[in-house]
Amino acid sequence: MSMKVVFLGTSGAIPTVKRSLPCVVIQRGNELLMMDCGESTQRQMIKAKIGFHKKTKVFLSHLHGDHVLGMPGLLQTMALMNRKKKIEVYGPEGTEAFLRCVQESLRFGLTFDLEINEIHKAGTVCVENDFSVEAVASNHVAPSYSFAFLEKPRPGKFFPEKAKALGVPKGLLWSKLQHGELVALSDGRLVKPREVTGAARSGRKIVYSGDTKPSDDFVKFAFGADILIHEATFDDSLAEKAELDWHSTPSQAAIQAKKAEVKMLALTHISARYTDSTLLLQQAREVFENVVVAEDFLVLDLPLGE
Repeated sequence: MSMKVVFLGTSGAIPTVKRSLPCVVIQRGNELLMMDCGESTQRQMIKAKIGFHKKTKVFLSHLHGDHVLGMPGLLQTMALMNRKKKIEVYGPEGTEAFLRCVQESLRFGLTFDLEINEIHKAGTVCVENDFSVEAVASNHVAPSYSFAFLEKPRPGKFFPEKAKALGVPKGLLWSKLQHGELVALSDGRLVKPREVTGAARSGRKIVYSGDTKPSDDFVKFAFGADILIHEATFDDSLAEKAELDWHSTPSQAAIQAKKAEVKMLALTHISARYTDSTLLLQQAREVFENVVVAEDFLVLDLPLGE
């Protein structure tokens, strides 16, 4: 299944001419998994040609305004577009009170169900047939979580010549073997999937830090990710300010990426003071080579691995 990461907002607390407030979308087939929802997210979705009617889950890292104030506008826009599919929202304690209060205060109705799931501890917060989403407490001033999208392992590569040699007729039985099912032949023999497939292939992993200072727990959480999306609010010369504000610098994010042995690092949540991100990129690359500083509407494709 095709999958890509779309950066809709890459600024820190203040939007700029080029950067909107935090929002990252994992687009997986016809489903959206949204990480944070800063102001004007719905407009960014329009510009990125992301539809409002797809199956959608929203994961809010914490209840600071720059990460959640896009939710009222997004929900109202979806209602005005006559959306019917429910929206699932996952966030820290207080998420339901915030969203219900906004809905009641602004007196707008929804054309879809709004399912709100509050997170009270680290662990698996969402499970689907072929993926899950896990949360871990981040190192930030407010109750806050980082999220990991974990695709379940896929069956190994199917070898038609092996199936033919064992007398398995092409068609439904091949499909069952490809999906890990044991099949019975007309002569009573049983064929196991491992007889006609290679080793299982690992699923894809995407980790979103939210706002955080570095931590060993996060390194363990992010280990082996295909893409690590990590905040880098301030450059290295402002490391003391980053410490006081519970944020990270490019070098700190790069050290986390290196320790976690991730394949790619994408820096986001960039302070409005940086009109040019070259310095941030240089500082990160001194530690970890495969890194980008995300700009609004950057798209990272993540093909299936073998």
